Amino acid sequence: MKLTIFGATGTTGTYLVGQALTAGHQVTAAVRDPAKMEVKAHPGLQVVIADVIDPAAVAPLVSGAEVVFSALGPRGKGPTTILRNSTHAIIQAMETTGATRLVTISGSMIDDTGDGPLLRYLGKPLTRRILKEVCTDTRDAEAQIHASSLDWIIFRPPRLTDKPPAGKYRIAIDRNLARGFTIPRADLATAMLEHVNDLNVIRTHVFVAT
Repeated sequence: MKLTIFGATGTTGTYLVGQALTAGHQVTAAVRDPAKMEVKAHPGLQVVIADVIDPAAVAPLVSGAEVVFSALGPRGKGPTTILRNSTHAIIQAMETTGATRLVTISGSMIDDTGDGPLLRYLGKPLTRRILKEVCTDTRDAEAQIHASSLDWIIFRPPRLTDKPPAGKYRIAIDRNLARGFTIPRADLATAMLEHVNDLNVIRTHVFVAT
């Protein structure tokens, strides 16, 4: 498949690129700094410098892509608009060029559906206060995706870790997983790639955890 990956030099994006290439996909990696790419050369890889908040710059990267991935995310807890701005540009570019499948990363913190009382009334409200700006940016990005005409899949993982991959994961559709507290980034990337053609998860929120 022809894949375009935004945020390809981030930790999760790096796993996405590596696993996609290993699986034989053709990958266009959109980056700001090519020097940060872990994979320096591969016959299936094209690395392109692009401004992810400019629809005109994004359009050539998504044109012809069978699946567009966004592994972009804010750094730190402060004010951020990276998700809403990049999402706006990616959606506009995809709708202009005819690309239809968008797979993105959000977070389980913004939804307490299916959670027990401890998380719903204590854990997640505390997290939302600490990460207020990140939550706002995430919700704004999701709202744009919901309003789009795309065949989207939003993955909502819990806390991401840099632990070695567990080699397994659990998913739930539009509701949190019981005891779904963490997931290694490598396993999140695997879940995203394994579900790109799963018609049962199109236009749903996929909660994923180990």
